[in-house]
Amino acid sequence: MHPNRKFHISDQAEMARFVTEQGFGTLVAGTGEGLRAVHVPVLLDANQVRFHVSRGNLIHETLMEGADALLVVNGPHAYVSPDWYGLDDRVPTWNYVAVELEGRVRPIDREALVRLLDDLSDLHEAKLAPKPVWKRAKMSEGRFDGLLKAIDGFEMEVAAWRGTAKLDQDKSDEVRHRIADALDGQSETAMARLVRP
Repeated sequence: MHPNRKFHISDQAEMARFVTEQGFGTLVAGTGEGLRAVHVPVLLDANQVRFHVSRGNLIHETLMEGADALLVVNGPHAYVSPDWYGLDDRVPTWNYVAVELEGRVRPIDREALVRLLDDLSDLHEAKLAPKPVWKRAKMSEGRFDGLLKAIDGFEMEVAAWRGTAKLDQDKSDEVRHRIADALDGQSETAMARLVRP
């Protein structure tokens, strides 16, 4: 995380909302072959993160044995030109929002995996309204069970939360408005919205 405390997110509830809104992250763990990463949709429930991984993934065996891992969830990010500050002697930078969750991962049983997949589907299908919600009951008999053989589910007990929102908070409102306007001009609307005071 960024070393400047001005950019730290200290509120765990705020970090939890961010992880839930993003719903996707990169999980990193040490394996016998070195560090490995896997990109996973995630569900956060209090201090537990649930996700699934393909059995063919290089990190799978390590997670099945139980492992300490780091989950990084990234949000909007954008390059910031020093010309946008309207101030002398500035350098380029990058604004971003990210949360890191660290903890012990363990496998979950088949029933919990099915519940995870249903929960993920329900959450994301609801966002597509008015489209009718997809349910696995729409699949041919036996197809879901066949696909289930290719993945395993996991949960991480979160032991540490770290968040960064580097949004030029150390600049005046006037400068932040200029940066936000420039970001809007570059179609970086999500970051512009966050930077604007």
